[in-house]
Amino acid sequence: MTTPPMMDHHEILRVRLALLQREHRDLDEEIHALGERRVAEPLTLRLLKKQKLALKDQIARIQDELTPNIIA
Repeated sequence: MTTPPMMDHHEILRVRLALLQREHRDLDEEIHALGERRVAEPLTLRLLKKQKLALKDQIARIQDELTPNIIA
């Protein structure tokens, strides 16, 4: 019986990146929807924005790792 091929480190990072980007978009949509409501809870909005910023930082770190550091 053969085992399925394993994903290399870069493939795992690309999958993780796609998941984080989707989660970031979902949070952005949720923040936008809450912002349109007049009864939006300020604390909830602040927490969602903080979460979104943390995701953005994670996305940037993964993109930096995937992008070769070429000095031209």
